[in-house]
Amino acid sequence: MTESADTELLNDAVELTREAGQLTLRWFSDHELSVLRKDDGSPVTEADKAAEAFLREALAKRFPDDAVIGEEYPEEQGTSGRTWVIDPIDGTRSFVRGVPLYTTLLAVIDQHGPAIGVGAVPPLDEAVWAGRGLGCYHNGRRCQVSAQTELSRSYLSTSGTEWWPEGAFERVRQTHNRESRTGPRLRTWGDGYGYVLVSTGRVDAMIDPGLNLWDIAPMLVIIPEAGGRITQWNGSTTPSAGDWLATNGAIHDELRTLLNNG
Repeated sequence: MTESADTELLNDAVELTREAGQLTLRWFSDHELSVLRKDDGSPVTEADKAAEAFLREALAKRFPDDAVIGEEYPEEQGTSGRTWVIDPIDGTRSFVRGVPLYTTLLAVIDQHGPAIGVGAVPPLDEAVWAGRGLGCYHNGRRCQVSAQTELSRSYLSTSGTEWWPEGAFERVRQTHNRESRTGPRLRTWGDGYGYVLVSTGRVDAMIDPGLNLWDIAPMLVIIPEAGGRITQWNGSTTPSAGDWLATNGAIHDELRTLLNNG
């Protein structure tokens, strides 16, 4: 049996994530906010850099032997066998448009795999967190995925269908029955917030291709601890970049088949 995560470490992660998230609010809805473009074309702001710098400094003081991987700064090596993964603003495009559904993400991966995951939604004063073997919590209360077993009655979320491979969207959409008005309802509550919704049972699946490690790392703990399943579309659960699917578990295999090749 895999060793449970450390409760104090989880508490530290929740505290730091919430603080970093609150820091981003200084720039939220600032019409004079400067938005730069990274080499891959994605946006980055002063808020992204400030929140990640805050977390890196705090982690260096509390856990100097741990490695750190983040979106905005180079990787820092460690000797403890433990790695922190940071996404200061997951959903920067939402952030710069004043949409309050971006998240601040923090995760820990240790020698046993994903250990701790935290996702804070600063404008909504909402957060989900989980530790391996410790359960999943939403604003301090235990939470779990939905009990929906029928894909035809499910609610699916995604960051945007423009990133889906050719044919995948139509294969999922074809399960919709126009006559009975049944079929999966697709919504674009995207980025980290989509996973918050899955883990709290408000939607049944999050479909998210083309992710980096920092986009998905916390969810590899949050979703299973909430009773759901999370895999890449090819079935892999290895923490890495890729095409990811998080569900309540009951509709996972059916949906993964449709996404791949029907």
